[in-house]
Formats: sequence, structure tokens, C-alpha cells
Amino acid sequence: MFDSIFTVDPTTDMFTLTYALTTIFTAFLSGVIISLTYMATSNRAHSMNFALTLIIVPSAVAIIIMLIGNNIARAFSLAGAFAIIRFRSAPGDPKNIAYVLFTMAAGLSCGVGMHLFSLFFTTILCGLMFLLHVIRFGKNKTKRKLLKITVPENLSYEEAFQEVFKQFGITFELKMMRTRDLGSMFELEYVVHLKQDTDLKQFLDALRVRNGNLDIALQMNASDLDFRY
Repeated sequence: MFDSIFTVDPTTDMFTLTYALTTIFTAFLSGVIISLTYMATSNRAHSMNFALTLIIVPSAVAIIIMLIGNNIARAFSLAGAFAIIRFRSAPGDPKNIAYVLFTMAAGLSCGVGMHLFSLFFTTILCGLMFLLHVIRFGKNKTKRKLLKITVPENLSYEEAFQEVFKQFGITFELKMMRTRDLGSMFELEYVVHLKQDTDLKQFLDALRVRNGNLDIALQMNASDLDFRY
């Protein structure tokens, strides 16, 4: 009796209450698995909002696919409705974007009725992602940091700091320079790759000798956005 509530078109698209609930539950379960994997593989403190989003997205996508069915007109109508929605946010972590695509794929497979396949590929991919996290796949052997050095305007910084970088075996790239204090000072921003055993105190002391003990800042937890110019 209740199955008739979800009847879309008696001649074409018809789905029952049981089918709809199974689809939504499977998509939700896939989202939970993906979200748990995201939290387990986050190198930093994970975002609670993003973890919740990963759970909801598969169910939302599955519902949209069920609504569209084989109806082309309905597909164009939904596309027009979603076209007015604009998301404004800073560029995200590529890993987080991959998780969003992952959840969308899970939702799509549930929406077209491939419930077992959705759970299967979700479990397999999450297992692989967890394995890659455990073995630290792609981890750099050096630590990338953002280094800011204030120097007087008359200092030949290229020669002075190259010697220090060479002494500690540090690769570097000058990303930006700007004036300070009405042009009497320059602030240099370097991207440096430090070895795992680099003594940071000795490294900073050597830089202080060269820049006259002016300000030096070494950003320890710089994100990818800090390295974009």
C-alpha cells in the first residue's frame, strides 16, 4: 500500500518505498565508511563539518538520480535549478576534493540501483586509502617550510643567505620580496626544504648573524595555500 506513494509514472519510472529506503540507507552507509576513512587518514585535525558532509553527499546524490530516472526533461529541470546555486570558498585541499568525488561516485552508483557495487568499491577504495596512509605513501623526505627574513636595504642577501643554506644542505626558492619601514628594510619570503635532522636553532642563529639580528620567522605548520602566490 505504501509503495504507491513513491510511484513516479506507472508506465515508465516507478520505484517502491522499499527500493527508495534501500538506496538511501546504502548511500548513507557508504558515506559513513568514507567519512570514517577521512577522519582516520587526516594528518591534521579533521574538520567536523567536512566529515558530516561526506556522510550526506552520497544520499543527496542518490536521491537526485532517483528523481531524474530516465526522464530527460526532469534532468534538464534539475540542472537548471542547481545552476543558480553558487559555492564560494577558498581552494581546497586536493585530498578533500578527491573525497568529495568519491562520495559522489558512491551516491551515483546507489542512485542507479547498484547497491552492492557501491558498498564493494567503497570498502575496497577506503581500505587502499588507509593502507597508503599507513605506509606514508608520497611523504617528502624533507620538510617544506615558509621562511621570512627581514634585511636592511644595503645587504647583499643573495650571497649572504646562499652560504647559510648551503652549509645546512637546504634547498630554497625566493618567492617574494617587499619593502618595510618606508623602504629602509626588505622582507624576503623563501620556501625552504629542511632535512629531518636539521638543527633549527643553529640554522636560525646563522641567519641572524647575516641579517643583523632583525626579524626572522619560520612557519612550522604552513598549509599548501601559504605557498601559492
